[in-house]
Amino acid sequence: MLTVIEDTYENGQVILDYKPKVQNKTKVVVIFEETEIPAEINAKRPFGISNGSITLSPDFDEPLDDLKDYM
Repeated sequence: MLTVIEDTYENGQVILDYKPKVQNKTKVVVIFEETEIPAEINAKRPFGISNGSITLSPDFDEPLDDLKDYM
């Protein structure tokens, strides 16, 4: 069986976010992909970051004239 897990190598250690379902001693192949991981991936966005950027028109709940025939 071949399982592919994409995780992070940092400070001399491979950090696994997903634990593979392997019970016995298993051969492992590690391939290093030289890409830079942006810092934003690990940073959480603050709660309410979009607060005030979305507004609804005052007549949002009013019936549409286009649908008069169906009501």
